[in-house]
Amino acid sequence: MVDIGTGLVALGASLALGLSAIASAIAEQSIGTAAVGAMAEKEELFGKGLILTVIPESLVIFGLVVAILIIGLASH
Repeated sequence: MVDIGTGLVALGASLALGLSAIASAIAEQSIGTAAVGAMAEKEELFGKGLILTVIPESLVIFGLVVAILIIGLASH
């Protein structure tokens, strides 16, 4: 039988990862739209646009690290 604490730890870890992924998707949507518009006008901006669309993905990596820390600290 699993106690309530284990379920709450799993819920906290899933919220940390899921909400950071949703926030990253919202940010990437607006950045991607602006980057495509800028590249349509000037093709030289492809590199900058690519870098700017990848930056929000670091939020998901931070969310994954927090989820792993939550699970790791709860096992002690």
